[in-house]
Amino acid sequence: MLALIEQWLDSLTVQNYTVATLRTYRQALRPFLLFLQQLDCDDISQIHRQHISDYLVDRLDKDKLAKSSVQHELTVLRQLFKWLLKQGFIHENPTTAHRLKRPTRPLPPLLDMDIIIQLLDQAPPKHAKQIPLWLRDKAMLELLYGSGLRVGELVGLNLSDIDKQQQIVRVLGKGGKTRLVPIGQKSWQALQDYLPYRQLWQRDNVSNSAIFISEKFGKRLTTRTVQLRIKHHAKRANISQNVYPHLLRHCFASHILSDSGDLRGVQELLGHSDISTTQVYTHLDFGHLSKVYDNAHPRSRRS
Repeated sequence: MLALIEQWLDSLTVQNYTVATLRTYRQALRPFLLFLQQLDCDDISQIHRQHISDYLVDRLDKDKLAKSSVQHELTVLRQLFKWLLKQGFIHENPTTAHRLKRPTRPLPPLLDMDIIIQLLDQAPPKHAKQIPLWLRDKAMLELLYGSGLRVGELVGLNLSDIDKQQQIVRVLGKGGKTRLVPIGQKSWQALQDYLPYRQLWQRDNVSNSAIFISEKFGKRLTTRTVQLRIKHHAKRANISQNVYPHLLRHCFASHILSDSGDLRGVQELLGHSDISTTQVYTHLDFGHLSKVYDNAHPRSRRS
């Protein structure tokens, strides 16, 4: 079973799945492998729907796992068994009949627009030596909010991903899916201000095409570094609210949707394969929905 899982993960590597995604999939499958060991079940063809049912019940009731976590494990299992079926290792997918109701996730409080301006338009450092690092971080902040990138997508950007003529960036998202995202004027200018310093930081002994690199070592930034830098600038701007990369993405989606009402467009910008994810992810107050209805529906006019 373990060997087949590794074969499946190798096939995903060829499809450009990220290292972080593969690590998450591998971790999600470990409890299932332990479950099979307890049953002395080492033949993949002997796994039936009842095994999957018993496993899900154990994870929910015995292990007290959150429904969202069990849903994630089930999603990974579905993908694995779909591949096993396609490769001819099994004759029936035991996961197809199982459904877990997707839990509603509470939305984090958005940043008010004046707070976002306070974060993005804060004054540069007084010391000249700190300016290059500040310009890099400003470019990251502008892209996270201006283009709605995930933090993993941000650090994964390469110089070749930028189309200077059209001012768009090619983003490698979840599941190895690529999408094109426009770069706003503020983000574009921030990038142009930063990139000359990036060239100075590039090390001859480091082969690196990453857009965002460390000042000291010239290596691609990690997601953790980006998170810490954002917290640093939020504190510097005297913002008390917890600010992190995904919150800026959330604000991007909510503000675009609130102003345009174009759910499909926001779905494309975010790189969501399922529009229901966009509906959960974004935030619209009822007052705005009523306004959209009143302006758009022919029988909404009130006398």
